[in-house]
Amino acid sequence: MIAPFDARAAVRHLRNADPALAAVIRTSGPCELEPRLRHSPFEELLESIVYQQLSGRAAATIYGRVRALFPARRALAPQALLDAPEEALRGAGLSRAKLAAARDLAAKTLEGVVPTAAALRRMPDEEIIARLTAVRGVGMWTVQMLLIFRLGRPDVLPIHDLGIQKGFQRTYETRQWPKPSRIERHGERWRPFRSVASWYLWRATDQAP
Repeated sequence: MIAPFDARAAVRHLRNADPALAAVIRTSGPCELEPRLRHSPFEELLESIVYQQLSGRAAATIYGRVRALFPARRALAPQALLDAPEEALRGAGLSRAKLAAARDLAAKTLEGVVPTAAALRRMPDEEIIARLTAVRGVGMWTVQMLLIFRLGRPDVLPIHDLGIQKGFQRTYETRQWPKPSRIERHGERWRPFRSVASWYLWRATDQAP
């Protein structure tokens, strides 16, 4: 999926608005942000819940075990997860907290709190955040990652993300660890392409100091 905004125009705007970020852009090259909604919102969020506070490898193993409980289903339906025995889901590796979150996600999907993919594409960012953070275990960061990497929203700035904070510190050579409020204030100059600025701050963490 191609980003639903002009990435080259975004990069031009950021270069003109912020010389320090322009240096990161020169080193990192073209923006390779390619958002893609791979599954239903239910499955995307379920995977995010499983991955929380785990290493990528451990989370992938657990999520694979959960999906293997439903071998005949190409797409996992919320009702199927609700109908699955607790012992089976716990045996796949879900903690009690994640199991509760997964079932709340399934219930709220059936209730219509979690929108369909088509509805998400039509909704403003603020409404998506309000709807999805009503689900147990789904916080602001999780929804922001969905907005950037799955829906391709151009103006999202996850100020509490550690990678963003580290990239900001490296880009602007701040002596102290930057507070989210400082990143938010500085990021006003990046509007309406704060998602692209975020992508470059993440790239800055990979560059030699």
